[in-house]
Amino acid sequence: MAQSLFQTQVPTVPRPAGERWQDVVDPVWARLRNEADAAAEREPLLASFMVASVLGHDSLEAVIGARIAARLDHAELPGALIRAAYREAVAADRTIPQAVRADIMAVVDRDPATTRTLEPVLYFKGFHALQAHRLAHWLWAQGQRDFALYLQSRVSAVLGVDIHPAVPVGRGIFFDHATGIVIGATAVIEDDVSILQGVTLGGTGKETGDRHPKIRRGVLIGAGASVLGNIEVGHCARIAAGSVVLKPVPHNTTVAGVPAKVVGEAGCAEPARAMDQMFDDNIFAGADI
Repeated sequence: MAQSLFQTQVPTVPRPAGERWQDVVDPVWARLRNEADAAAEREPLLASFMVASVLGHDSLEAVIGARIAARLDHAELPGALIRAAYREAVAADRTIPQAVRADIMAVVDRDPATTRTLEPVLYFKGFHALQAHRLAHWLWAQGQRDFALYLQSRVSAVLGVDIHPAVPVGRGIFFDHATGIVIGATAVIEDDVSILQGVTLGGTGKETGDRHPKIRRGVLIGAGASVLGNIEVGHCARIAAGSVVLKPVPHNTTVAGVPAKVVGEAGCAEPARAMDQMFDDNIFAGADI
């Protein structure tokens, strides 16, 4: 019964002759299609959604553009215009498609609740906010700053993530849960960074110029942490949940407290991948916090 319903709801999707999707050159796109196929067959009522969202598109870029356009669609700026802008951006800047794939696999690698590429692509607002920011950043660089600021405002209202479009963001970024993330205009985020909900990368007042944090590769920032001012968080550092960081953080260290101070080493070579926010009870022994 379920199989016949599936067959009536899902149109035939062309496949390369003699090949499976996982054999195609783009492994992330192939994996996503296979997962969407499986989801449609397993849950026939969602078959049309899988076709509209994944199986009816001819590239991963088309899927991402359509998904963020659908989430940000509004009468003031219809989703069709956002989708067209995204199509232009990925055609002009090939670092965006590369970053998208790295971001997808970062979620699969680091989120213990995620086993499929399908989940961030279709459902996770942190991933959608990040991809919308990549578009806004490209628009900002092209001089289309009002369009970029509109997207920032819309993402903040719909997804609860507020990133200034001027902010450069590296590849392999993971926004876990994402609600309440705020990132100021002169911040920098390098590759392979993980940021949890409620994090602020902000300034310390009304100063002008370069006034926001520089987050180097491999950093893990715990939930509710605030990193304030033009300071550097060194590569593969770990910031404990709820900390207020006002001074530079050495690489491969853990900082905690209000104000945050160094309490030990980062605990592993790649804290952003390990996502381990627990401290040994002895880590605070003798620490001045």
